[in-house]
Amino acid sequence: MKNIDFYFSIGSTYTYLSVTRIIDVERQHQIKFNWKPFSVRAIMKEMNNIPFPKDKINKVNYMWRDIERRAQGYGFFAKTPVPYPLTEFDLANQIAILGLKKGWGIDYVRLTYQKWFQETKEPATEPSISEICKQLKLDKNEIISEAKTKGINDIYQSNTDLARKNKIFGSPSFIVNNEIFWGDDRMEDAIEWSKK
Repeated sequence: MKNIDFYFSIGSTYTYLSVTRIIDVERQHQIKFNWKPFSVRAIMKEMNNIPFPKDKINKVNYMWRDIERRAQGYGFFAKTPVPYPLTEFDLANQIAILGLKKGWGIDYVRLTYQKWFQETKEPATEPSISEICKQLKLDKNEIISEAKTKGINDIYQSNTDLARKNKIFGSPSFIVNNEIFWGDDRMEDAIEWSKK
């Protein structure tokens, strides 16, 4: 089975499309995605890149509508605009890393995006975090405390450093044999490249 590195940040809007459909794509193509949460925010700040500039309202409105259209095309929906940018960006991604280590990370990420884009509940804040922990039978206070430990933060920083090394500049990104495929609409291109 082919492996593809899936670099993402909870906080990236278009990543909603990828995490919502990625399990079905894995099954369809017999592919294994390696989930790697990283800080796209840190990298974008280094590039002085502002994804949704407040003075570019036409672009912002286009992106929200584009996400809605693309979701509809995939067979699910998005209710935009959603809270953005995230107030607990790093915590949301640190919890994802903890969950991936413990076996509930993919469910956490998918539920987090579902609540964000279908119920407009901001990730890693109330009520989203409590609802997700209850659904996954997790102790919220323990999860938050463990997500903030040095060990988890070290993985987060390492993933971000690897993203820099791979010249990743956005989320979601897919890496196949040192080739970057950026954007949800490049997921299938990455899969095709992996077959070469």
